[in-house]
Amino acid sequence: MAQNRKSTFLAWIVRMSLIKRWALMLCFRKENVSEHSHQTAVIAHMLCVIRNRLFDGNIDAGHVAVLALYHEISETKLQDLNSKTKYLNPEFTRQYKKLEAMAERECLHTLPEELRADFQHLIIQDEIDPELKKIVKAADLLSAYIKANDELRFNNQEFEHVRSGLQPRLNALCEKMPEVRYFMDHFVESCWANVDQLTGIDQEHKEHNASTSNHE
Repeated sequence: MAQNRKSTFLAWIVRMSLIKRWALMLCFRKENVSEHSHQTAVIAHMLCVIRNRLFDGNIDAGHVAVLALYHEISETKLQDLNSKTKYLNPEFTRQYKKLEAMAERECLHTLPEELRADFQHLIIQDEIDPELKKIVKAADLLSAYIKANDELRFNNQEFEHVRSGLQPRLNALCEKMPEVRYFMDHFVESCWANVDQLTGIDQEHKEHNASTSNHE
């Protein structure tokens, strides 16, 4: 029988909403790690569905979505670090990766022992299937790209270098992962439209679908 020992695991997850992303930059709209993790999970799930439906994939989209929900869990202990700093030089990156791995282990061990095996392959990044990690990483980059363009929509030039840095990385992913290209072509641009524009786009689609149905 499980011991009645209190766990702080969920409490750390809840506190992800207090961890600011882009902390060194001026942001028109604040973003926290909890919001980012949710958005990344949605995008990762969509990428898997696109691959499975259109490009002969066979991936558990739900599992990948859960991986994405936990992909920043080390930040509950370390907070968010600017990527330019994180990849400043190879030695710093190696050392910081060690800290991330330690933080993941710490988070895992806040769970009751009888539950850890169910979470280990979700939380410990080194134990996740590399192919699934690529999908989560692609979703992570897409989330950052959407954020950068949203900030630029309000003339926040702080994010110009973010977009210019992400663009070639996403272009490369489009060549290797057709689901990323499909996602870029069909979903990304409307993410920084305003409500009136979104309503107009939906109305156009509705009218187009009605017209198509009438001609069938």
